[in-house]
Amino acid sequence: MWLLYAAGSAFFAGVTSILAKCGIRKTDSTVATAVRTVVILIFSWLMVFVAGSWDQITSISPETFLFLVLSGAATGASWLCYFKALQIGDVNKVVPVDKSSTVLTIILALIFLHEGISLPKAAAVIVIAAGIFLMIEKKDVKEPEKSKGGWFLYAAGSAFFASLTAILGKIGIIGVESNLGTAIRTCVVLVMAWLMVFVTGKQKEAGRIGKKELAFICFSGVATGASWLCYYRALQEGPASVVAPVDKLSVLVTVVFSYFVFEEKLGKREAVGLLLLTAGTIAMALL
Repeated sequence: MWLLYAAGSAFFAGVTSILAKCGIRKTDSTVATAVRTVVILIFSWLMVFVAGSWDQITSISPETFLFLVLSGAATGASWLCYFKALQIGDVNKVVPVDKSSTVLTIILALIFLHEGISLPKAAAVIVIAAGIFLMIEKKDVKEPEKSKGGWFLYAAGSAFFASLTAILGKIGIIGVESNLGTAIRTCVVLVMAWLMVFVTGKQKEAGRIGKKELAFICFSGVATGASWLCYYRALQEGPASVVAPVDKLSVLVTVVFSYFVFEEKLGKREAVGLLLLTAGTIAMALL
């Protein structure tokens, strides 16, 4: 079942990227991240009450709670970087860079979680890395000067913090009901996101978001909430070194939707990269 949850996480994560891109065309990415986190918070705690696990919060150990908080902080940092990258770069460029966290997550899982890796799985990791490289290496000469390099740095930051999120989250949800763990982490993300809004002096912009973009931001929040619930349920039951790659198959969903919504097309090089990324991920799940 954990594999099905991981696949569900990938689908909703892919939809999130498209909805979020539609919601930050005019809205500042930091403000949009803070607003959508409110939606995710409501969604996640609603699921806690539906699952009837809210009373377990008093039994969480201090160590587990610490890792949940750290995981939430890493998620917040990843989101802020990711949606800034989405705002100034193409979806088809940003998403593959973000998904490079797969390789780092696998390495960290081997080091800190002691998840064994066979020779076939090592080969699959290399294939995934090669696919990511092919998808992000191509330069677009028509890209505006102000966004050159900028989107890549934000996307790389998103990937780094996302890999930390997976490892810290895996440790943090040991012995904790996954919905409750997700809700606690979301509280941390909410505080972090709104803190960034006030630090940058953008709090007034929250009331100026257009109705259409606000709807897309809220829908992206719901999609993210669904993705999170699936992802951390999968992490709780399956190995992080496999769950993370399956989750990153969201790039397939993103590529398909970006083609129809934003008319962003893949070149031959990126198409080969996507094929390798997909093949390596499927191999990781099956081996």
